[in-house]
Amino acid sequence: MRKLVCVYDLEEKHRQRIREAAPGFEVVFGGDADEAGMAEHFADAEILAGWDDAAAAAALRPGTPLRWVQAWGAGVEQMPFASFAEHGVLLTNASGVHANGISETVLGMMLGFTRKLHLTMRNQVEKKWDWLGGLGEIHGKVLGIVGVGAIGEELARLAQAFHMRVLGVRNSVKPSPYVNQMYGADGLDTLLAESDYVVVTLPITKDTHHLFNRSKFALMKPSAFFVNIGRGATTVTDDLVEALRTGVIAGAGLDVFEQEPLPSSHPLWELENVILTPHNSGNSIYYTDRAVAILVHNLASYLSGGRQPMRNEVSLTHQY
Repeated sequence: MRKLVCVYDLEEKHRQRIREAAPGFEVVFGGDADEAGMAEHFADAEILAGWDDAAAAAALRPGTPLRWVQAWGAGVEQMPFASFAEHGVLLTNASGVHANGISETVLGMMLGFTRKLHLTMRNQVEKKWDWLGGLGEIHGKVLGIVGVGAIGEELARLAQAFHMRVLGVRNSVKPSPYVNQMYGADGLDTLLAESDYVVVTLPITKDTHHLFNRSKFALMKPSAFFVNIGRGATTVTDDLVEALRTGVIAGAGLDVFEQEPLPSSHPLWELENVILTPHNSGNSIYYTDRAVAILVHNLASYLSGGRQPMRNEVSLTHQY
């Protein structure tokens, strides 16, 4: 019998939905067997939902029946792209599952900096009453989104409620209804110079590694804020710290870091013009509902023999 293995131990409501979407398959979930038993299931899987070291060790071998991996998140930089290509394995991700949660975190950081809520909360701990000087507004400001995918699209839509002008960068230069000006990669410097808030949603690739460095921060306004919810390695951390300490930029909201967890001795913890979150901006009580919905959609496509387009197919060449 054909087999679908989900790496994770899901609630019964999610299990049932997947079973119903995969007629003719034996469906196995994490926790259904001990470690040795799960290794056998991974070795027999035609479809894997999720990915971990145990699945990789058992599934990627000569003659594997594995044909499709549905990643449980949007980031796929840890995937063995060359092995997938060698064995003819299709890869899809869960891009879009984070759009609501992450866009709300980004907007919270932008509002927090502009209304100085991060400083107000510090004062609250010290029972200190301080007006903190004049407070800004995000209404009418310029938002630059670097990497306009599902998250960027939703953030741009929300920004329009504040009458912001939204600039975007994406490789396809495909227009968006909520982005006022879309650029290709060659427009990044223009976006950095014009934006009051720069939000990075990029995956990590050979082209995005350490893309944001001293020279890029120098292009930004001294009053601008840098927000990274993509991947930490897109940024040269030491250059960012220098830019924050010297006033090259006004502040940074960071959910991702080159080293995670961020060491307790790292200077980012001490800077008042930084808001840190522990790589949890994509966390949501609705996450599994959305990930399962993407899996079910793609199952229908897979079982139709490709007559329906799959959602979020990842290029094994470009690695996103």
